Amino acid sequence: MGQPSICQQSGLLLGSLAGIWIAMGGGAIAQSNPTATDLLPLNPNPDPLYLPSRPDQVKIDLDRPITLNEALELARRNNRQLQILEAQLQQSRAVLRQAKAALYPSISFQLGINRTDSAAIRLQNATLPPPARLNTTSNTWSSTVQLGYNIFTAGQREASIKAAQEQVRNAELDLQRELEQLRQEVTNAYYNIQQAEALVRISEAAVQNSQISLRDAIARERAGLGTKFDVLTAEVQLANNQQQLVQAQSQLQTAQRQLAQLLSLNDKANVRAADPIRVVGEWTLSLEESIALAWRNRVELEQQLTLRNAALQQRRVALGNLGPQLVVGGTFNTLDNLDDAVAPRWGYTVGGQLNLTLFDGGVSRASAAQQESAAAIAEAQYAAFRNLIRFQVEQAYYTLKSSQENIRTNEVAVRQATEGLRLARLRFQAGVGTQAEVSNAETALVRAQSNLLSSTVEYNRAIAALQRFVSGLPLSPEKTTTP
Repeated sequence: MGQPSICQQSGLLLGSLAGIWIAMGGGAIAQSNPTATDLLPLNPNPDPLYLPSRPDQVKIDLDRPITLNEALELARRNNRQLQILEAQLQQSRAVLRQAKAALYPSISFQLGINRTDSAAIRLQNATLPPPARLNTTSNTWSSTVQLGYNIFTAGQREASIKAAQEQVRNAELDLQRELEQLRQEVTNAYYNIQQAEALVRISEAAVQNSQISLRDAIARERAGLGTKFDVLTAEVQLANNQQQLVQAQSQLQTAQRQLAQLLSLNDKANVRAADPIRVVGEWTLSLEESIALAWRNRVELEQQLTLRNAALQQRRVALGNLGPQLVVGGTFNTLDNLDDAVAPRWGYTVGGQLNLTLFDGGVSRASAAQQESAAAIAEAQYAAFRNLIRFQVEQAYYTLKSSQENIRTNEVAVRQATEGLRLARLRFQAGVGTQAEVSNAETALVRAQSNLLSSTVEYNRAIAALQRFVSGLPLSPEKTTTP
């Protein structure tokens, strides 16, 4: 029979850890079976400008286990950086609508009502007899409708619209990139909590085990079968394990707050991992298939193409300043003197205007040269991202393979360390072993447990990294295949 697959071995992981826990004197490992929970209490205050000012407003009074899928849902709903990019996307779409407005004519309307009392007529009336004096006031009403349209813009209008379209596409890709990045960050933060919680349990079991060893050492000293040195050795081992427990608890608290920050949780909420530590799936793509798929899927490459295209369109806009600009338009106006019985009169004006810049001091060509450089930068960044993507996939793939081997090795080491501790205790109780042997066996077991947990979490991190670097794949596939 061949070796079991890594997914089959994942079922052995929790079983072996549970057996170790019992063998070390602790209880069975609690395996939570999370049910669907109401995530609304975990949501932050809907007002983004809300700022707590009292200690009771930030005191944590809600501690809830969540699954990885629930964490991803909370991040998608509440992550602030995601909200910023969504707002920037809407902003880019508004810029596109503004650019497309140049496809239509502009129409304006003006209405004026004026009352005038002429100082010149008053001066003239001062020299005239009363019957000949003129009325110094007048009331007039006027309206004007004006229409204008740029018939020819030397390509500026079309280039501006295409540049705005590329910016919208870039904003869409940036949002997609952030979603992929956020998924990996939340997944890693969740694995940090899983690992920290498991290390706390291991440290607690190590403390309990050290207490048992100290009790045995004290009993043997009182019976005249042991020495004070054995007791001191057991006390030192207990102190070391207690210190490791405090450090593990601190790491757990930090990991929980890191995930809370990514999820933008309620200021009074805290979360724990509801999913057990297990191998999440297998990566069946070869390294070469993974690299090719990453180059096809990664939005960072397409983003550089959109930036290049936008720069080339902006270059057209800049050079359009040197081309002819033809504008046509017309006005229609009416005028009426409200002080007489004459009906309103109307008039109109139509015409066109051709503008051509003969010399602008080189401003337009300099602006075009800037956009040419921006396009060249995007091309160079495209090549740089292509190389980076390959390295990222290769690094994650090699980590995956090494972690897979480490899981098998560390499972054997845990079983051997458990048996070694059992034998060391029996030798010590029989008087043929020393307390130092027991302490060394305890240390070896804790190290083997930690290595097993670390290799399993590293395997899962490598899966998450490959999913991020290849992009567009499900979160936790049982088997990842070429689409």
